[in-house]
Amino acid sequence: MTEIVREGALGASHPAAIPVLRPLLPDAKAIAPYLEKIDASRIYSNFGPLADEFQGRLAQSLGVAPDFALATSCGTSGLIAAILALAPSGDGRRRLAVMPSFTFAATAVAAERCGLRPYFADIDPVTWALDPERLLKCPVLDRTAVVIPVAPFGRPLPQSDWLAFEERTRIPVVFDSAAAFAVTEQNPASHIGRIPSVFSFQATKSFGVGEGGGVVCADPERMRKMRTAINFGFYGARDSLMPSLNGKMNEYSAAVGLAAFDRWETKLAAIGRVASLYRARFAEAGLAERFLTWPEIDGSYALLRAADRGEREALMGAFDKDGVEYRLWYGEGVHRQTHFAEAEHEELLRTEAICGNLIGIPVAPDLSEDSILRVVRAATSVSGRIPVEGLRRKGTA
Repeated sequence: MTEIVREGALGASHPAAIPVLRPLLPDAKAIAPYLEKIDASRIYSNFGPLADEFQGRLAQSLGVAPDFALATSCGTSGLIAAILALAPSGDGRRRLAVMPSFTFAATAVAAERCGLRPYFADIDPVTWALDPERLLKCPVLDRTAVVIPVAPFGRPLPQSDWLAFEERTRIPVVFDSAAAFAVTEQNPASHIGRIPSVFSFQATKSFGVGEGGGVVCADPERMRKMRTAINFGFYGARDSLMPSLNGKMNEYSAAVGLAAFDRWETKLAAIGRVASLYRARFAEAGLAERFLTWPEIDGSYALLRAADRGEREALMGAFDKDGVEYRLWYGEGVHRQTHFAEAEHEELLRTEAICGNLIGIPVAPDLSEDSILRVVRAATSVSGRIPVEGLRRKGTA
């Protein structure tokens, strides 16, 4: 089955499409003081002072000691480093990385770059994540080197349940928390601990630096191994000690990240405003239970769930007509993508029931109320419970 990647075409009746996502990073004025520090230090990479400062602020935001945070060049390099640290190339017949198919391809790519083979397990219908209790019965655990639960659309994962899984199975766990920083920050005590949480700070995430990532883990030995893994296997000497990559955050990305932290509360407030407007409009249309965004998931996503594939096609047609861009963010699942089509997997009924019916609709911190209304009107023309003409911008007749 071919993955659907349609994004929505410009409708003839509209002068401009509403982009599905418009990232917003700190402007030049906000970044300039940090660039001046780079000019003064002439340090540009290799655990520079700005990267160290960024790590400190990341650790502070998640309630851990500075040594428990690691800045990386991107989320994928952080994931590779964590896998290499906990499960370097597997052990004997343990060559599988168990993960959901309900994710972005980077999860499987990272495992493959570590010499492991993805094995796709089904998700829980409520959390959209792997269920550690259910996974105890997975038939391939005796061939599994690592389990990589994914925080779907930024819904963070519970440390306690997965620590219990690690203790029972002796299989290491790495959290792919790519989009989960903003939600994790709201309650880090439940989601940060010994299991590494790998975040992406790519520009499309609510908290972005352009391209970058981070790993947070409250275990000194695991952190030491991950620091070694992202730096050619070096730790204290120029001697490569373990499987590795070059995955360090450079000073320019750290400069953007520090400026992003300076303005983070303001940006979160803007994200909250857009989420509230959307939620109110979908409630008026009788579609509140079909809509999901911040703070339940990362604010870089606004999701509309179709009742079935027929309604999904109708919604995408309405969005095309009205110039509303969209994404099927996880497509039909990674197991449907060409490169991973031959990967082992269990029956993925829940994944396929959920994945293909989630439509990503436009979102941005500065998305206008008029744009939100236009999106909801298009959705209501297919799925709404009140007439389209019943939706009006507040303050209009």
